Amino acid sequence: MSLTLHFHPLSSFCWKALIALYEIGVPFTPNLVDLGNPAERAALLKLWGIGKFPVLQDEARGQIVPESSIVIEYLDRHYPGRTRLIPDDAERALQTRLRDRFYDLYVHLPMQKIMGDRLRPDGKQDPHGVEEARAQLRTSYAMIEQQMISGTWAMGEDFGLADCAAAPSLFYGSMVVPFGDGETNLAAYLERLKARPSFARVLKEAEPYFGMVPKER
Repeated sequence: MSLTLHFHPLSSFCWKALIALYEIGVPFTPNLVDLGNPAERAALLKLWGIGKFPVLQDEARGQIVPESSIVIEYLDRHYPGRTRLIPDDAERALQTRLRDRFYDLYVHLPMQKIMGDRLRPDGKQDPHGVEEARAQLRTSYAMIEQQMISGTWAMGEDFGLADCAAAPSLFYGSMVVPFGDGETNLAAYLERLKARPSFARVLKEAEPYFGMVPKER
């Protein structure tokens, strides 16, 4: 196969890329990277000096593609499949990218801040930073609740890039800051995402690793 995805099955940003791959239906080789293994970490750093995943390797085109949003853009452009993840219309494409950035910056990152703090040793936690992250998530949840009053997916009736970003961020986000009673549209959106075959497959493949997800202390 031409494509190899270097990833970890619990990484939320890797989930985003995997959802896109399953939506498009393009064959690829998954390469699970253990960052605790010096050899595997060195191999990833050789591909992408930042040392973070996902990284897509395209042997046929001689390309190394890092960063989940860019991976999806690349796939949609060079390996278009049964689902187009970015609209052809320039204005809708711009709005789709904006919604993708919203989920990555204002749902995904604060969620990761809270999850990451759980891994810190005693005495090294950042309670102020965690509370700021919780506040950001609550603000973002309120915005999504309004956005999802009408429409099935993030941009309306067509599943796309923004939904690939929303699925992992909301799945893990609901673990660290549960949805409120009034956030019924938000909760229903997450349920639709979980029922989507591409995301359901990602979740099923990640199940054996869920015991590694850091719990609140």
